[in-house]
Amino acid sequence: MKKIAVVGTGYVGLVTGTCFAETGNQVICVDIDAKKVEKMKNGVVPIYEPHLDLLFERNIKAGRLSFTTSLEEGIEDAEIIFLALPTPPGEDGSADLSYILGVADHLGKIMKDYKVIVDKSTVPVGTAEKVTEAVAKNAKVAFDVVSNPEFLREGFAVDDFLKPDRVVIGSSSERAMKVMEQLYKPFVRSGNSIIFMDEKSAELTKYAANSFLATKITFMNEVANFCEKVGADVDKVRIGIGTDERIGKRFLFPGIGYGGSCFPKDVQALVKSGTEVGFDFQILKAVMKINEEQKTVLMPKIRNFFRGDLKEKHFAIWGLAFKPDTDDIREAPALYMIDALLAEGATVTAYDPEAMENVQALYGDKISFVKSEYEAAQNADALIICTEWSIFRNPDFEKIGSALKDRVIFDGRNLFEVDQMNQKGFYYESIGRKTVEK
Repeated sequence: MKKIAVVGTGYVGLVTGTCFAETGNQVICVDIDAKKVEKMKNGVVPIYEPHLDLLFERNIKAGRLSFTTSLEEGIEDAEIIFLALPTPPGEDGSADLSYILGVADHLGKIMKDYKVIVDKSTVPVGTAEKVTEAVAKNAKVAFDVVSNPEFLREGFAVDDFLKPDRVVIGSSSERAMKVMEQLYKPFVRSGNSIIFMDEKSAELTKYAANSFLATKITFMNEVANFCEKVGADVDKVRIGIGTDERIGKRFLFPGIGYGGSCFPKDVQALVKSGTEVGFDFQILKAVMKINEEQKTVLMPKIRNFFRGDLKEKHFAIWGLAFKPDTDDIREAPALYMIDALLAEGATVTAYDPEAMENVQALYGDKISFVKSEYEAAQNADALIICTEWSIFRNPDFEKIGSALKDRVIFDGRNLFEVDQMNQKGFYYESIGRKTVEK
């Protein structure tokens, strides 16, 4: 059993703290938001993440998981301190380290015994050195700084943490590495690796992984767009290349671009890090540009169908979160679609199983929100699908057809089969496949 402090209770921090408590550790989570801390003390999970609520409640009741606004209280007995703080992009694209370095500076003033300080946030190469310097300015005790990047997928974060593909630990300290190895042993019993490396390599591993996946998605979106020009079917191409084990089947599904808290920010930050040392990430620059355009790739199709005039047209949108099984709307393609539609004089009614409250906080009464996907379709000129929630995959098509003014669907996630939509009498446009005319 380890005593652990987790500073920051966003997606990464809260999942990290809860999952470490689940394996018998004593965990205290620290956050400066007093209202949020009070809610968590009362058993309220502040984010939506499948299965997290069950573990959260269980470990609070067991006394293994607690919360505080006091950094001093949080780290007093902790052997390991995880920094799970935000690193938002600055105006120049670089990761903002002010939250991490601010806490690091304070830690040096209040630590009374040896601590392992772990960078869990996604941070640029060289951050461990900066954290070490910030702590060392005031520290009167020994400490080590470790880079331990997270590889959690929103919507699967609990499973990813409890059963990781790999655990990456960047450290030059034998003492710290032994502490971290003991901590993670319960999570790798099936034989998956704990990979030790230097701090800079660990920091770059996270950026490289996310940037590669973003590139893979973007490449497939480019292939899909080309398929439309030449009459090929991107589904067939995807299957054809995905069976090559060197390529693999995952992250080959085309759509209206990637979003979320990781891919956009991490690709941008890696490009900026390259610029700072005189290196030009040409591929990643192209990825960013293409992805930005892909988020509204449905708009030309919509304009063409309505002969260039969207004024007073009314659209139903299914899906607002950047991906299913989360309420996260950061860089969500749906928001780009909404902005584009509103700019052309259209109106929007939206439905999402989890993300509507977050979107309503952004848009207020500029768009309408309803309680079901079918209610969203009522009297709409067309349905636009932006997020591939499972509940959208097998809908009642007759109910949709009756609700819509006209049987028209623009599918940004290729949820339905082209032949199926042809049989059901819909006008149907998707990504990288032939258009179904009514």
